[in-house]
Amino acid sequence: MTTYDTQSGAQAGTRGPGWAVRILGWVCVIFGLVIFVGGVWLLVLGGSWYYALAGAGLIATGVLLNHGSMNAVWLYLAVWAATMVWAWWESGADLWAQVPRMLSPTVILVLVLLCIPALRRTAPRTA
Repeated sequence: MTTYDTQSGAQAGTRGPGWAVRILGWVCVIFGLVIFVGGVWLLVLGGSWYYALAGAGLIATGVLLNHGSMNAVWLYLAVWAATMVWAWWESGADLWAQVPRMLSPTVILVLVLLCIPALRRTAPRTA
């Protein structure tokens, strides 16, 4: 029989997501706040919605990572995919113009994907 912690919903006896996942979570939250605030300012000036939405997605990813949720991976995959679509829409087939738009989000994607084993250890399991 599997028992669960009633406050966190995690399996009893399991630990949180670990310090590396939590650090990445906080980095995502901090970078997300910067991107979100800049994106809102850009919206006020009549610019693109992309940065505000991507910043919000990065903040939510960071929060989910800090809670040890696998949903962080799925959410960031969606943000990353939307970023790739936006980069292609904005710069077309000019690969050199896409590098600055794609590099950082792809590095974050790799780091988030590396968190999967730790997130699986903290995920509640059904009996």
